[in-house]
Parts: sequence; structure tokens; C-alpha cells
Amino acid sequence: MADKTFGDNLSKSRKKAGLSQEELAEKMGLTRQTISKWETGDSLR
Repeated sequence: MADKTFGDNLSKSRKKAGLSQEELAEKMGLTRQTISKWETGDSLR
């Protein structure tokens, strides 16, 4: 089994906390798009 990526861990933790991408972004002072890119790994390419 492949190692979990940062995005996988972020998504799992966010969902466990019951937060949407929008809610997490707001708490972190970021945009929802940033959270999405982190979760999909698009920002790391």
C-alpha cells in the first residue's frame, strides 16, 4: 500500500473534524481553492 500523501491526510483530518474546505480555509486565513489544491496535490506539481 502506498504511503498517504499530505493531501490524503489533510482531507481525512478535515472530514473527521466535520469541516468543509471553505470552513477550514476560513479558519486558516486561506482560500478554498488553496485547500483543494493541497488535497489533490496540484500545488505540489
